[in-house]
Formats: sequence, C-alpha cells, structure tokens
Amino acid sequence: MPKVFLSPSTQEFNNYISGGNEELYMNLLADRMEPYLRSCGISYVRNDRERNVSGAIIDSNSAYYDVHLALHSNASPDRLSGLLRGINIFYEPSSSNSERLANIIANNLKQIYPLPDKASAVPTRSLAEISKTKAVAVLCELGYHDNIDDEAWIKRNLNNIAKNLTGSLCDYFGIPFAEPGPVSVGIVSADGSNLNIRDYPSTNGKITGSIPDQSRISIYGDVGNGWYVVNYNGTTGYASGDYIVLS
Repeated sequence: MPKVFLSPSTQEFNNYISGGNEELYMNLLADRMEPYLRSCGISYVRNDRERNVSGAIIDSNSAYYDVHLALHSNASPDRLSGLLRGINIFYEPSSSNSERLANIIANNLKQIYPLPDKASAVPTRSLAEISKTKAVAVLCELGYHDNIDDEAWIKRNLNNIAKNLTGSLCDYFGIPFAEPGPVSVGIVSADGSNLNIRDYPSTNGKITGSIPDQSRISIYGDVGNGWYVVNYNGTTGYASGDYIVLS
C-alpha cells in the first residue's frame, strides 16, 4: 500500500493575522488528514516538528516513501503584505510524477477554494523539500496567511482541505477514497482457509499478505463493493468483506 511522508510546516515564527501561526495550523491540518489516510489504506509518517526542513529531508530520505507531501501556507513580500491570495502547489519540473501529483492536487483544490483560478501547480527547483527528497515530492502553499480572507479560509476549512488532499493522493495512487470512521474489529470467517490481503479492492489485486481463518483484524475503512481496508499484524491492504464478520 502507498506510504507518505507527511511534512507540515515547522515555521512557528510565521504568525497568522488573527492568532496562531503556520506551524500550528499546518499541523492541525495534518492531524485531520490522518483518519482519512488511514481509512484509505495510505500509511504515513509525520515529520518531527522539533526539527527544521533539513531534518525533515533527512528523515524522509532515511526510508522509502512513495510521496513526500509538505504542507505550508504562504506570505507576501513586505511591499505586498496582505494583498495576495492563491494556492501554489510546487513540483520538481524534472519529475513527471511530481508534476502529475501537483496538478491533481491543484485541480482538486479548485473545487473548494473560493478563487479557483488562483489555484495552480508551479514548477520550481529552489525548494529543498522538493529538490532534495528521494520520494516524489510536492510542497503545498495553501493560501496566504497574511491575507485576512485566505487566513479565514484555511482556519474554517481544515477538514475540507484534509479530505481534499487525501482524495488527491487516492487519485494519484489509483485507489478508492473511503470516508473515515471508528476503527472496528472483524473476525475472518473463511471456512478454514486464509483470507488474502490485496493491494487493490478486487480479486485482480496483487496478493500482499494473508490472514488465517478466525483471526481478529482491524478494519480502517469501507471502500464499497464489499471490500474493506484492513490491518493484520502490521500489514495493511484490502480484504473481501464476504469473509469478515464484524464484531
């Protein structure tokens, strides 16, 4: 299953107009993304908010991740303070996957941002979290926190943004989106056989693990068509609900 390094801003010195700062609100956004990621079967690791950008890059590069997703809000130059609005999704221009992910995110955010023509994917080689990470990387500047309207939009729409970003990751990975709910427990009931864990909710999905009959499993999400996102002994994937009894 996909694995994401989630890297919300550590810039507590970037203050918001009506209180709080960039680090606080981007971490609140990441908090809200977690249940969506889990229900969709996307595993994740968060950056250490006590480390700076260099530390996040080192940590991201220390293991394999499919995507490095940096979460930020923007600030205008002093001479334009408070005047600019918009969302920029920065990507590495030499990476077709980085560009594809950035365009998916920008296009999906147009659906919830009040100025959709100001949400765009932007190439850059100057941002270290894009140019120096091994994983496919994008950096999201989710509005201008020195603009009263953008700041209000961010603060009022953290859950909508979290849902939208997770949906974009699902689009990128080619997996279904599932609404989050409480993690539940199921019992495998497969008439003595093992139940397969797959990388896609279909019998055509690649088998990535198996669960012995009568085993207890965690159910993270319901993707419809009789398939669940499940976890068994640390392995997350899809399993057919035909052989699972909810407890």
